[in-house]
Amino acid sequence: QVQLAESGGGSVQAGGSLRLSCVISAYSLRRYCLGWFRQAPGKQREGVAGIDSDGSISYRDSVKGRFTVSKDSAKSTLYLQMNSLKPEDTAMYYCAAENCALRTVSSWLTYADPGSGYWGQGTQVTVSS
Repeated sequence: QVQLAESGGGSVQAGGSLRLSCVISAYSLRRYCLGWFRQAPGKQREGVAGIDSDGSISYRDSVKGRFTVSKDSAKSTLYLQMNSLKPEDTAMYYCAAENCALRTVSSWLTYADPGSGYWGQGTQVTVSS
């Protein structure tokens, strides 16, 4: 069983920064991908950034160069540093974990099924122009 708890969302002006945190409670995360997804009103959930147990990282194209995903294994915490935020980044952001023994983190971000794996409750990010 894996439990995820996000924090750090909020409201910022365009160009601002936020750092999301996700505390992860799990017996073992061996072969797991950890990542961030987002969902804006009326849109499908989309993968934002992810990291696998070997340290491979993947980002969606629209956030490359602006967002940085990292993990602190000692603190069992996943982070998403978001810089140069844009109004189109406004969404509910979810922390997620799934066994990636048979897939890459890039594939997981693209094809993740919201009905599988483990998901947090979400934290709202609002960027105003």
